[in-house]
Amino acid sequence: MQVGPILSALKRHKAGTLLIILQISLTFAIICNAFFIVEQRIDRMSRPTGMIETDMLTLQYRWAGVDASLIPSLTKADLRALRELPGVEDATQAGSYPLSGHSSTEGIRIDPGAEARIALAAEYFTDEHALATMGARLIAGRNFRKDEVAFMDPSKITSPAQVIITKALADKVYPDGSALGKPIYVGNSHPSPSTVIGIVERLQAPSPTASFSDDAILVPQLLSEGSGNYLVRSQPGQLAGLIREAPAALTRLDNMRVFPPGEGIRTFEAVRAQAYKVDRGMAVLMTSICGLLLVTTAAGIVGLSSFWVSQRHQQIGMRRALGATRRDILHYFLTENLLIASGGIGLGIVLALSLNLWMVVHFEMHTLPVKYVVLGVIVMLALGQGAVLTPALRASRTSPIEAIRHTRN
Repeated sequence: MQVGPILSALKRHKAGTLLIILQISLTFAIICNAFFIVEQRIDRMSRPTGMIETDMLTLQYRWAGVDASLIPSLTKADLRALRELPGVEDATQAGSYPLSGHSSTEGIRIDPGAEARIALAAEYFTDEHALATMGARLIAGRNFRKDEVAFMDPSKITSPAQVIITKALADKVYPDGSALGKPIYVGNSHPSPSTVIGIVERLQAPSPTASFSDDAILVPQLLSEGSGNYLVRSQPGQLAGLIREAPAALTRLDNMRVFPPGEGIRTFEAVRAQAYKVDRGMAVLMTSICGLLLVTTAAGIVGLSSFWVSQRHQQIGMRRALGATRRDILHYFLTENLLIASGGIGLGIVLALSLNLWMVVHFEMHTLPVKYVVLGVIVMLALGQGAVLTPALRASRTSPIEAIRHTRN
């Protein structure tokens, strides 16, 4: 098939050709970046917390009119009652937990005199039951002992003698892999070192969007404050019953507490869904926009191709009369559309990279991987050829007799 005659024909339809090229280029630029954003959101939503999530119940509470000095004894009674419930594997108290959205963060150093921190880490105040309750995997060292856990006034927190940290944080503060048994300094206001007695494989930060999402530190301290969280891990298949029984047991002990609506009593499945609500919405929105753009572009190609077929009805019939086969006509329109799509894709690559560069500068996005450009090329070529196929097949069925009748009329 000679390309020259096709290009000459396109020059006679400049407006329509340019319109489709622009439509293809804009669609290409948007879907490449949108697919990249969707994959990033999906990756973030799939990130493991380091916990066993399937049998986890979270209870967020606030004490109402309770003397702060009574909170340690009330908390101990609550935890004892929760652990004694039928179907409970273990329970712990925590100021925050992975994906809870509320956290304390501290800079980590190995030199107390250094201004710059090595890392920023989420700080979990909890007890010796935390690892068992969360299901976090201890890969080195040991857990806290009961005698190492203390209640602390939130305004008078001191450096803990022992801490457990995540592997990601351990690799940052001691890159040679020797963090276990070594000292770290937590925050600027704590001049005393804390010894790393354990390392867990993974424990995600409370904020799913935190840049330090895998850097966390567990502190053997329970905070004597007016609110907090209980994490309750059920035995397999017992979670549904604990959703009713756990808050009821706490209320029987002391009804001077409030479980906030919405976040007061939740399975971890609900916690995860809430934490990634924005990411999930963004992924759905971006996917919908891509689908709409692809449908619109396909409709544009079908419409323009159908218009050109109707305009060239007589020419197609005469070509058939001169010996052109149905395959020749089909090949002509497919090649014509391939040239248009190639022009749109070429311009689209420039627009896609420019759009990505703008987002990198203004929104701290990552550079667009080559695979998305390749994927965009494949999608747009397949879309273009698929969209033009029906008008091209209709053109290829044109009979020479129709052209002769049209000429006589």
